[in-house]
Amino acid sequence: MSKLFATCPKGLEYLLRDELRALGAEDAREALAGVHFSGSLELAYRACLWSRLASRVLMPLAEFDAADADALYAGTQSVDWPAHLSPDGTLAIDAVGQTGALNNTQFVALRTKDAIVDQFREQGGTRPGVDVERPSIRLNVRLHRGRATLSLDLSGSPLHRRGWRQGQGEAPLKENLACAMLLRAGWPAIAAAGGALVDPMCGSGTLLIEGILMAADVAPGLRRDYFGFLGWRGHDAAMWDSLRAEAEARASAGLRALAPVFFGSDQDPRVLNEAKRNAQAAGVAGFLHLSRQSAEHVQRPEGDNPPGLVICNPPYGERLGQQAQLAVLYRALGERLRTQFVGWQAGVIVAHEELGYAIGLRADKRYTLYNGALECRFLVFDLAEEPAPRERVEKPLSEGARSVANRITKNFRHLRKRFEREGVSCWRVYDADIPEYAAAIDIYTAIGVDGNFVSLEPFPHIWLHVQEYAPPRDIPEHVARDRLRDLVRGAGAALDVPRERIATKTRYRAKGGSKYGRFEQRDEFLIVEEGGLKFRVNLFDYLDSGLFLDHRPARARIRELARGKRFLNLFCYTATASVYAAAGAASATTSVDLSATYLEWAARNFTLNGFGGASHHLVQADAMEWLRHDRDEFDLIFVDPPTFSNSKRADDFDVQRDHARLLALCAERLAPGGVIVFSNNLRRFALDPVLPDTFDVKDVTAATIPPDFARNARIHHCYELRRRTER
Repeated sequence: MSKLFATCPKGLEYLLRDELRALGAEDAREALAGVHFSGSLELAYRACLWSRLASRVLMPLAEFDAADADALYAGTQSVDWPAHLSPDGTLAIDAVGQTGALNNTQFVALRTKDAIVDQFREQGGTRPGVDVERPSIRLNVRLHRGRATLSLDLSGSPLHRRGWRQGQGEAPLKENLACAMLLRAGWPAIAAAGGALVDPMCGSGTLLIEGILMAADVAPGLRRDYFGFLGWRGHDAAMWDSLRAEAEARASAGLRALAPVFFGSDQDPRVLNEAKRNAQAAGVAGFLHLSRQSAEHVQRPEGDNPPGLVICNPPYGERLGQQAQLAVLYRALGERLRTQFVGWQAGVIVAHEELGYAIGLRADKRYTLYNGALECRFLVFDLAEEPAPRERVEKPLSEGARSVANRITKNFRHLRKRFEREGVSCWRVYDADIPEYAAAIDIYTAIGVDGNFVSLEPFPHIWLHVQEYAPPRDIPEHVARDRLRDLVRGAGAALDVPRERIATKTRYRAKGGSKYGRFEQRDEFLIVEEGGLKFRVNLFDYLDSGLFLDHRPARARIRELARGKRFLNLFCYTATASVYAAAGAASATTSVDLSATYLEWAARNFTLNGFGGASHHLVQADAMEWLRHDRDEFDLIFVDPPTFSNSKRADDFDVQRDHARLLALCAERLAPGGVIVFSNNLRRFALDPVLPDTFDVKDVTAATIPPDFARNARIHHCYELRRRTER
């Protein structure tokens, strides 16, 4: 039994795990961009021959400490290389990762090669050569946390290279990604039932050819004439010949039984010719019907066949056209799917949610896949005939719901015109105005989507974020629950917002006090505008939306102060203040937060607004610890810490107890003439009396409370601090 590792593109790990288990790898377990498993040499050969999803199959030969070049050399020489490679053979070495002093993969590969070659010289004088294309053996060196794993690459070249590709279009799809799409769309079951496969934007035919091979039980590696084990001295040629003969027999039987129910079309005659050549090279041209036409004219194949699958990889917008132009194509595709393919399944991969929305169909399943480095969404649609809509009878609003609706209507009319003039599209419309209906309601006007979902609503449109306050202890839970229901109904009626666009954060009583209930995992990100800038918000999956609405004036103040300044944002959350600073022409921004999730969110906020490059840094670290060790100076520092934090990765933090120490550390990083903007949300916060000894302190709280939060003047506290020695 040998330990093995199969690599794959991100997003395919669970599919690959299931595939390897089906091949006999009972202990297969997923990892990042791959699957660990163990088994015999026969299982390793089967994985190379039959895996439709793997990129490479690696067999570790040695693992050892490799803090520096000498340790790497010694560890490599500990392997008996003549047992694996003939002296007159060739080798190639791929290196990935880094550790200690080894941070150059080319040097790592060269040093590994030297160790192998020197061992052969010492033993007999004849040394193997180097062949980067088709070596006798290919080795993989992975460096991680001071250790090296040296593996034999049994695949030799990436397994997605099946051996049939003669040409490709402008936006090629790798064969293993095509297979992942087919599997996610349920193609094996559809094919087994006799359903057809249609690709209305087939390009060079990748999806269709892989679909035929899958349906006919043809091993994806059957047409390859090179594997990394063929020149390996441990190769069992008889076993390999037996496995190939078995695969040949299965392919022959599968192709004999296959019906020609595969249809591809494209409006580009050049790529259609490439698709024909590829199909011929794959030995499946006789099963494939190709025609020149645009996706807007795709039709269901004639005949009384079982429901099939429509699948395609349309243009993304980066290289083949602009999103606005492509939206017309996507809408036309959605219309054809809706009218021509009732009862079928459909799968479409998109790189932008706006284009997915343009299809006009609600996806039943959504998967994150990567086409190279590009993160995409694979949308699967069940095109079952929609039943006639039942007439919906709305229950009349209760007296309490009417009271809430009236109050929200009054607030909305009072603030709307002002905010429209100021370009404010996200604001608080209700804040426990009626004490019995204790919740805050925020309006978010979405201009688009950016996440793993497709919205069927035209943009812009309003969403509501309802956050319930803890009810008094003498209020029974069922009464509080009924009041919240009336509140939500009243808000929806007042603002004409359907229930599916209202996010509610409800409280429940638990040991230790009132807590919010479990959040959803919808991955629904909206794009909103504030101050002429765009931000991602998520109303369902987190306690906060990603945009603190009460900090709107503070962010505007930061933009005014930031011109030409080095800006630091501590406890940055989604870095909205940093985006404002960048928009205000800050010379550089640094944003620090302990959460990788929020930093990824922050990076997307920067990208949405066209900011990037070396002048904008995102740092994953505990803010207090980072301040103790960083030595850079900043002209403008924004500090908005949590009220309390007990993260396992950092020391406990209490803003009342620790703010003086935090601000003292900030003062050490503050450049002469610099300003600290310090904000927090502790209702009963009191500034430490020692701070005026160090700072000139200006309380700007009143100026930073927006009018929609005027009912709650303690929503936050905000101060501007300058060092006293610099008056």
